Amino acid sequence: MLAMLQGWNYSLILTLIFLVIAIFLFLQNKIRMDVVALLVMLAFSVSGILTLPEVFAGFSDANIILIALLFVVGEGLIRTGVAYSVSEWLLRRAKNSETRVLILLMLAVAGLGAFMSSTGVVAIFIPVVLLICRKMHISPRRLMMPLSMAALISGMLTLIATPPNLIVNAELLRLTHQRLSFFSFTPIGIVILLLGIFYMLFARRYLGDELSQEEGNSHFSIHDLIAEYHITDQMRRVVVRENSDFIGHPIEELGLRSLFGINVIAIERWKRLRSTLHVEGIGKMEIHTKDILLVDISHPDLDFTSFCQTHDLVPAELSAVHFNQQSRLLGMVEITPVPDTPYLGQPISELHLRSRYGVNIIGIKRNGAIIETELMQEPLQTEDILLVVGAWKLIEKMRQNTKNFFMLDFPEEIEQAAPALSQAPYALFSIAVMVCLMVFGIVPNVIAALICCLMLAKFGCIDAKSAYQSLQWSSLILIIGMMPFAIALQKTGGIAFIVDKLLIFASDWHMHALLVILFVTCALVGLFISNTATAILISPIAVEMAIHLHVSPVPFVMVVAIAASSAFMTPISSPVNTMVMGLGNYKFSDFMKIGVPFTVLVMLVTVLLVPVLFPF
Repeated sequence: MLAMLQGWNYSLILTLIFLVIAIFLFLQNKIRMDVVALLVMLAFSVSGILTLPEVFAGFSDANIILIALLFVVGEGLIRTGVAYSVSEWLLRRAKNSETRVLILLMLAVAGLGAFMSSTGVVAIFIPVVLLICRKMHISPRRLMMPLSMAALISGMLTLIATPPNLIVNAELLRLTHQRLSFFSFTPIGIVILLLGIFYMLFARRYLGDELSQEEGNSHFSIHDLIAEYHITDQMRRVVVRENSDFIGHPIEELGLRSLFGINVIAIERWKRLRSTLHVEGIGKMEIHTKDILLVDISHPDLDFTSFCQTHDLVPAELSAVHFNQQSRLLGMVEITPVPDTPYLGQPISELHLRSRYGVNIIGIKRNGAIIETELMQEPLQTEDILLVVGAWKLIEKMRQNTKNFFMLDFPEEIEQAAPALSQAPYALFSIAVMVCLMVFGIVPNVIAALICCLMLAKFGCIDAKSAYQSLQWSSLILIIGMMPFAIALQKTGGIAFIVDKLLIFASDWHMHALLVILFVTCALVGLFISNTATAILISPIAVEMAIHLHVSPVPFVMVVAIAASSAFMTPISSPVNTMVMGLGNYKFSDFMKIGVPFTVLVMLVTVLLVPVLFPF
């Protein structure tokens, strides 16, 4: 008896104690969830329940590598502007219909979330939703919850859409050598998405329409900076004609700044039927016919009309709209000197910000007044605020160097910055290659994702720094740290014990009733821990249940995956709910009021539809 207590029973009881403690710490939310996961790994190692390779098995799991690679893929979509192209399409198509906004928003979020992190999708669309709400004069409460709901439903559309899908697929493969296909989830996900859209069209009335107190305090934009500094009065766009003496010469050889007080900010060049904006390294670029130069005129006495005639240039229209259209690549920000910088008292021309950081000074504000004289000759003073323009990634690089200048608040367009905008077609091609490799099973999913990441790097869609920064280590550590629970429950007989009790409890029940039990179990567990951790714990139980019943385990793991993504009921059930809670000014009860009925609807659809698509 003592041997049994110290063996199977003791280890199982201790495992369950660890599980209860972990859930309690998750609920307390005083310790980071990834730290709790690390403590779980430590507890299993010190207690001797698991061996060292078992404790650290998650670090060698192919699915962890796949999830990390998908973070990088999502970063590629952001840096190339593909994600924001979708959001801009939404703004154009939605017009002033709230119903149309809601439908297009949920379709766009779900479609994009099928191929990248739902958290990343929500982060992308939050500023878009806020902008729509400001323009339509509606409360963010009306759209923030549909946003989070669509992001959660996106996890039900493809195999790679969310970690729980990959986890249940890995468990299915490990125990039965079967696997799910890339689009196994798609038919069910589409039905649930359509159900979610119709549901939110009805349920939004219960969210209220009161405006947030901070709604009027919108962030300033590039348009505001242009108006304040009178940029359109001093900047011009000119088209280079075929007989211009500029053609064939690099900009730095023309001496435009020293001779005429003209500073070239950017070059627009048409190539393959599309316009490309060049901001970096333009000093060494040779000017071609039909190039469009964006120039800043710092000399107020220059006769610009005569200058254009002399050099065969044609003035082109320039308005604030032009800057807004290019805001994903070309940025503006205000900077001010640090008090002890050695540049104080020197002319602006001696700061050499273009050669040092790749940005150009186009405006000066001193004591609240805009300087209208020749900027380059003005001596730098402590209270000066300089308006600089340049590529967003160069502005970000400058921000990290606070030795001589520090930046003030950023305009809202920084959220739309796409430093690799010109590489968007290559990003789409890379994603298409990855999806094809996964769909046809040519290589393992993790290899397909790795190929995609290497292609994104080769085409310049991402760089090493952005790739590493895109990895959400807290999420990865959480998954890795929770994996020992599944291994421990399997090793100590806990899964077999739970399966036996469930089978005894529901021995005379219909197979659909067992799916209901699984769904409810996942939904309830998901109230306390993440959907990823829920999938890790429940998926082996689901597979073992199917094996004991001598039926296909596929419908069982499908129910687990969909239930794990149905985190609609509380704001702590999923990070996407937490992200929109404050912005939508929601209460805990709002999520219960909207989420509980919809979770029941999803359960009914899942339990009825899954056995039809995946027979027992």
